[in-house]
Amino acid sequence: MKRLILTLACCAAANSALAAPKPCEELKAEIEAKIQAQGVTSYTLEIVSNEEVHDKNMVVGSCEGGSKKIIYQKNDR
Repeated sequence: MKRLILTLACCAAANSALAAPKPCEELKAEIEAKIQAQGVTSYTLEIVSNEEVHDKNMVVGSCEGGSKKIIYQKNDR
């Protein structure tokens, strides 16, 4: 019985850790790595508040519990 309770407690702790909001800078770095892996060299990633999003098609990520968005813009040469 003690093992069952311990197992359930560990699972609950692991689930809450996975559901924790991701910091914006960390998510931005992950997105940048994926973009660069695709060979894109001229682009802009910007962290903005939800109110500053004008085109939802530019949003590539949500961070800090959904209070901020990461927007992507490809820069033409």
